[in-house]
Amino acid sequence: MKVLVIGANGQIGQKVVRLLHANEQYTVRAMVRKEEQLEKLKNENIEAVYASLEGTVKELEAAMKGCDAVVFTAGSGGSTGSDKTLLIDLDGAAKSIEAAENVGVNRFIMVSALQAHHRENWNENLKPYYVAKHYADKILEASSLDYTIIRPGGLTNDAGTGKVDVATNLTRGTIPREDVAKVVVTSLTEEGTYKKSFDLLAGDKNIEQALKTL
Repeated sequence: MKVLVIGANGQIGQKVVRLLHANEQYTVRAMVRKEEQLEKLKNENIEAVYASLEGTVKELEAAMKGCDAVVFTAGSGGSTGSDKTLLIDLDGAAKSIEAAENVGVNRFIMVSALQAHHRENWNENLKPYYVAKHYADKILEASSLDYTIIRPGGLTNDAGTGKVDVATNLTRGTIPREDVAKVVVTSLTEEGTYKKSFDLLAGDKNIEQALKTL
């Protein structure tokens, strides 16, 4: 399975790329938005492509052509304004979904945010971000794609444990980025996650076991 990772230079994206690169079951193509990021990945023998989520749908189609799946783990980042949140987290996601449909890449995994589907549980300080995630997820759910929407809680840089909790309504908690990346990769071929959305926190179940409960 060939997988395009959008947001490959992000903290979760980097971990997803390396997990895929180390797994003989997959071929990874990393999508980045800076030339120096492109060169760094190529020097590590990782296929990389330059494209911007602020560009055209056609550019995204070219980036994902020949792939079997897309992982969207891009984000505008905490230091940008609401305008970039709108352009990257919402419109960038929407264009990626459109591009995947246009070129026939049916498998699409979205990294969203805990409780993005429930307005009453949004963090008031991050409301524009949650609005973007909420509607990007809705666009994906309305698409023709075999989607999985993963909504992780507060992200940490702790070492992953491989133990998680997944459910449709988890309201508070954290999870290491390493375990989010492992859930993303495991979900790619776990058909029980197709057409599913779920919250994700650190827990006490093995990832494979947890995903089979959905």
